[in-house]
Amino acid sequence: MAAKRPRLYFSFRSPYSWLAVERLTRTLGRPQEVLEFIPYWDPDERTEAALRARGGAFHYVQMSKPKHLYLLQDAKRQAQRLDLPMRWPIDIDPWWEVPHLGWLAARERGVGEAFYREVIAARWQRGEDVCTPHVISRVAERAGVDPGLVLGAVEDSTVRSAGVDCLLRAYEEDIFGIPYLRLGPHRFWGVDRVDDFLTAYAERTGTPVAPPAVPAGVGGYDTDTGGGCG
Repeated sequence: MAAKRPRLYFSFRSPYSWLAVERLTRTLGRPQEVLEFIPYWDPDERTEAALRARGGAFHYVQMSKPKHLYLLQDAKRQAQRLDLPMRWPIDIDPWWEVPHLGWLAARERGVGEAFYREVIAARWQRGEDVCTPHVISRVAERAGVDPGLVLGAVEDSTVRSAGVDCLLRAYEEDIFGIPYLRLGPHRFWGVDRVDDFLTAYAERTGTPVAPPAVPAGVGGYDTDTGGGCG
């Protein structure tokens, strides 16, 4: 049996997911060619019901207010260390199926990587609400995919099913926080474990990898997950 590809569970909601992918990009170039990207998000009632019907559940527990306030400061600090512009978005009753199922639809059209970049730019650089139709429509246009296709993903039973597949995999792999990297039996939780993942990846593949120099103290991931950034 062929070995599974290294995989990354990510969330558009999480600043640490964004920062982890940025660090992976600086080392690997195009991490989506190396890793299997799997979205992870707070499911709506429809998705959660389908997930439970298949024997799964959502492991994440919402964070406390003090932890969230800490996250606001820490994520900004880590972005500055990576010399990344950041504007904190304000989420008002977010519907996370919109960007995550939209990404799955875009990936099926071969533009998942471009769509990912545009969602990140909208959310973390411009502070836009990526759960709203007008923002995601512009994101889709910039990524080169039909906005109607992306916006329609939330009502597409095939895309919905693919989304449940992702969350079921997360459940079966005991994913409880984001970013979460898997390499064979090895697990790496949090942005501060990216360098450890890169070292293990280099040892496994025989590919020289020089992790980017990032000061110690980059946020550990008890501070956020796919459901943790409100």
